[in-house]
Amino acid sequence: MPTRSSQRVPSLRALLFGPSRNRSRLDPRLAVPPGCFVLVFVAYATGVFDIAGGVVFLAGHAAGVGVLGAAWLAVRRAGLVAAWTAVYAALLGYSADHYLLGLSGRPIAERVVALFGLDGLVYLGVQALVLGTIAWVIGVLAALGAGRLRERAAI
Repeated sequence: MPTRSSQRVPSLRALLFGPSRNRSRLDPRLAVPPGCFVLVFVAYATGVFDIAGGVVFLAGHAAGVGVLGAAWLAVRRAGLVAAWTAVYAALLGYSADHYLLGLSGRPIAERVVALFGLDGLVYLGVQALVLGTIAWVIGVLAALGAGRLRERAAI
């Protein structure tokens, strides 16, 4: 069992981006965010996920998908940036559905401008930073707990 003094503190780069990978297969850090976006967009567009109405400060289903994706990435040793990106992509999937499909009475150019409005994108960014960080911490703790359980089982 490693002692406290033998454990290395991760560098800022490793904390933000995760360890370097030199595998030839698809990196989950690149696959999960687009997957979250598409899953959320399609789920809202087909009615699998829905919003009851009123003012939406946080799309709950989209946030849930993003948090699950971010936590899974953390378990797979991805960094904070990957977690933030997964949550952001999921929340953007809801926004894309809302602005592009939900405002169908407006011209397409107006809907696209509304989707990429700076205030909305920054608001999603703040949500992604908070939720992604929480999900990442939960994923890292889950991975550490699983590792400790494996160590105990091996004894």
